[in-house]
Amino acid sequence: MIIKVRSPGSATIINAISTGCGSAFGIELYVDAEVRLTGEEGVTCLTDQEVDTSLMEICAGNVLEKFGVNTGVEIKTTSTLPVASGLSSSSAVSNAVTAALTRALSDEYHVDAQKIGLDDIGILNLAVNSSLEAGVTVTGAYDDASASYFGGVSITNNLRREIIRNEKWNIQNILIYMPDKKSPTAEADVARMKLLAPWVKLAFKEVLKGNIHHALTLNGLLYCSALRFDPNIALDALEAGALAAGLSGTGPSFVSITNKGNSSKVEEAWESYPGRVIKTKVDNQGTQVIAGE
Repeated sequence: MIIKVRSPGSATIINAISTGCGSAFGIELYVDAEVRLTGEEGVTCLTDQEVDTSLMEICAGNVLEKFGVNTGVEIKTTSTLPVASGLSSSSAVSNAVTAALTRALSDEYHVDAQKIGLDDIGILNLAVNSSLEAGVTVTGAYDDASASYFGGVSITNNLRREIIRNEKWNIQNILIYMPDKKSPTAEADVARMKLLAPWVKLAFKEVLKGNIHHALTLNGLLYCSALRFDPNIALDALEAGALAAGLSGTGPSFVSITNKGNSSKVEEAWESYPGRVIKTKVDNQGTQVIAGE
């Protein structure tokens, strides 16, 4: 039994660390998880990137426990998402592995996953639990995880694990700047990020009103200051005509919303910085089974 699931990454509109409420949107950069039940003991994890596989192992262990079965599992992941970049690669891994193994076990053991609490929200919550257990997130990243799972724009209360709104977003031109610089350790800066709370709340009010461009830019500039990233990266994109630009997650990547008329100018502005520029689009499909037998 082989099941393959694809989960998109996401980019930040509102970072939830300072207030507990956040917003993100799916992007067309993906993690694919292929799961095979081996009938032997243990969980084997393989990946095309040099990353710790603990998160994958924890996801698998939690799904097996939920089903109450003991079977061998082989998991392979491939990714077009840069890791540790602020683009929700961990949420995408958790969602893809959890969803793929849920489907594989449901088919193999003829179990209705919904009856054991693994409907879409149940899978999402189990994936978030696994991310917290693995220590790859500060808040549980419910905004990132829900944008990855359902696609489109997700607005959430992370503390309550409540999806306030999830909706499609028909924006085609997304540019991501990936600098040649590692992200700072988010855990070490939580207190500093919480200082931003009054102003991040203002940005969150904007996203609730539907003013996504304003919210993304304000949030991105605020977190640049707290995390000591160069705000000129976002400002240069805005000067070149971007509709919105700011830091994604806790960095180091920046995201900008452009249109066809100014996309090349924004890309040219960012090419003056060391690193690379990635062109992508909003993913409105979310986590999907793409192969199964």
